[in-house]
Amino acid sequence: MRRIGCGFQTKQKYRFGWFSMKLKLVGGDSAGVVTAYYMCSDPGAGPERDELDFEFLGNRTGQPYTIQTNVYKNGVGGREMRHMLWFDPTEDFHTYSVLWNNHQIIFFVDRVPIRVYKNTEKSNNFFPNEKPMWIFSSIWNADDWATRGGLEKTDWKKAPFVSSYKDFSVDGCQWEDPYPACVSTTTQNWWDQYEAWHLSDSQKEDYAWVQRNLVIYDYCKDTQRYLEQPWECSISPWD
Repeated sequence: MRRIGCGFQTKQKYRFGWFSMKLKLVGGDSAGVVTAYYMCSDPGAGPERDELDFEFLGNRTGQPYTIQTNVYKNGVGGREMRHMLWFDPTEDFHTYSVLWNNHQIIFFVDRVPIRVYKNTEKSNNFFPNEKPMWIFSSIWNADDWATRGGLEKTDWKKAPFVSSYKDFSVDGCQWEDPYPACVSTTTQNWWDQYEAWHLSDSQKEDYAWVQRNLVIYDYCKDTQRYLEQPWECSISPWD
């Protein structure tokens, strides 16, 4: 496997907020190629990192893109979900966003919530809420796993592989040592007020549609991988 790629990151790091980017993904034959848009507490992807991931898994020409989301806490992941998309993400720009507060994490595509990850507030909680994160994006070769479990390899004759970005925006708590006041307040910022702790009625309708039609894989239902269901899977996203 060739190890090759490129990426960028923000100068600032944040703890909680709204983070959004428009992307147009690699067109044509992109098998083996992953475009990632994510948040991470360690620029070097260290072993104790927290992380929130969008990963767009490339395809053979004519096959649909797969979007994978994942959550890491203290270097441990394994919380993958995979979805189909209801559009071709290579034809135009679409908006991919994360809402992150101390109560929930929501992954959005064009303002449609595709995944809700709740804070269980238990001692064995797997919710990243302690470490500030930078925002990153990268494109890289992952043909050992990305397309059909690694069966489809990158066709380097199709290079270069290009993903395009625009309209990056943040409305969040910029980290300042030792501890910024905006981490604790629930009155000054919309992303940490009561309405942002739960899905709205219209968001619940959109989310239910996604769950019925677009989910390919959910770690919470993988009984071969997890003999005991991870604790956070018992928390309803509707609460």
